[in-house]
Amino acid sequence: MPTAAELARHLGPDARFAADTAPFLTDWRKRFFGQAGAVAQPGSTDEVAALVRHCAGARIPIVAQGGNTGLVGGGTPDDSGNAIVLSLSRMNRIRAIDTENDTITVEAGCILANVQQAAREAGRLFPLSLAAEGSCTIGGNLSTNAGGVQVLRYGNARELCLGLEVVTAAGEVWHGLRGLRKDNTGYDLRDLFIGAEGTLGIITAATLKLFPLPAAQLTAFAAVPDVNAAVALLNLAKRRLGASLTAFELISEFCLTLVDRHFPQSRRPLAGHSPYYVLLESSDAESAEHAQALFESLMAEAIETGLVSDAAVASSIAQSRAFWALRENIPHAQAVEGRNIKHDIGVPISSIARYVENTNQALAQAAPGVRMVVFGHLGDGNLHYNVSPAPGADPDAFMASEPLINRVVYDAVAEHQGSISAEHGLGQLKREENAHYKSAVEMALMRSIKQALDPLGIMNPGKVLP
Repeated sequence: MPTAAELARHLGPDARFAADTAPFLTDWRKRFFGQAGAVAQPGSTDEVAALVRHCAGARIPIVAQGGNTGLVGGGTPDDSGNAIVLSLSRMNRIRAIDTENDTITVEAGCILANVQQAAREAGRLFPLSLAAEGSCTIGGNLSTNAGGVQVLRYGNARELCLGLEVVTAAGEVWHGLRGLRKDNTGYDLRDLFIGAEGTLGIITAATLKLFPLPAAQLTAFAAVPDVNAAVALLNLAKRRLGASLTAFELISEFCLTLVDRHFPQSRRPLAGHSPYYVLLESSDAESAEHAQALFESLMAEAIETGLVSDAAVASSIAQSRAFWALRENIPHAQAVEGRNIKHDIGVPISSIARYVENTNQALAQAAPGVRMVVFGHLGDGNLHYNVSPAPGADPDAFMASEPLINRVVYDAVAEHQGSISAEHGLGQLKREENAHYKSAVEMALMRSIKQALDPLGIMNPGKVLP
């Protein structure tokens, strides 16, 4: 087992290691627990490269870690104690902002909210936005190809990244920080490392896209009778709002019931109750008046055609934030409620209503009494299709049913040509499930890439690939 003292002798006096390693050895959900000989905290790309070279020579596994906000155990070491955790938290500089090229170059340890703020101060927008943005880091966002609430308009992390700096498994540095929209010079190495969860190399910096700040943003909360109506409303919003439609979130009534119960300070924007709700937002490039007119026209048509029974449009930034707080508090409310089984699925938007209806029925038969916590990014086909136990059920017995529940959920995903992980990654939670649903050809290609880029198998072993 490598220790901090032993590593320091090889890496020199500037090497830093965490004195308290416990926070780095478990995931955000406290589901996975591991051991590590040391938690290294390099301050530069050269230090990362030196550490990787030493570990490669000594065959020491490396688990790169950002803000440790992941939900699938991708940044948690195993319990052998043979690995080191490489925390990128000290590498948190904004290296450059180019407003003419609309790019920002940042180190991997930059907290997402700080990148957003730096962009705003430069008069630009960095649109990646998710609930953990106050603690998650850019390196982790890219390593998991994070999505969030504005994928509908701007794309996920992969679409927002133009270039990378990566330390390879051999300890070499690939200087790929190019701010180019077009670069047709061979294999796209950037896309290999994005979404790889640190299993192919360590992202140390990235050049990201920026966008103009919108002239106005409007947020609405609407009640819909079912998921079919929500999908129809999405299509209507696309026609009426066009590219200004930024976010489109689906929320079930039970989700709001949990928020009411555990976050009573949150207030529902609508008086009545409905099976489902939609939270939608537009970012208008013209003016607040133009945005308001488009929104009012959209809602009037949606109510007239029966897609929406009631709606509220935020009249202030504070009210908009209150709408979003309802959405963002759902996973926290579910955690307070008790044990739960999470799914982060992607299916074609045209199949979502059928998927939810059929899978709800299948789970009601397979696990009677379970309660469905259905919410997520309907605009890009990504649902957090979570399952809570029946009231009064034994938590351990419920969690013992996880393989059965997963099989029902994931078999239905496969039937609809979907994905068992839309934005959270695979980590160690879903690696076996992924192998079950991927074709032999696809798994063989993935293993070939892993072998080519990490022949010693030291980069985040036990993640993504079984």
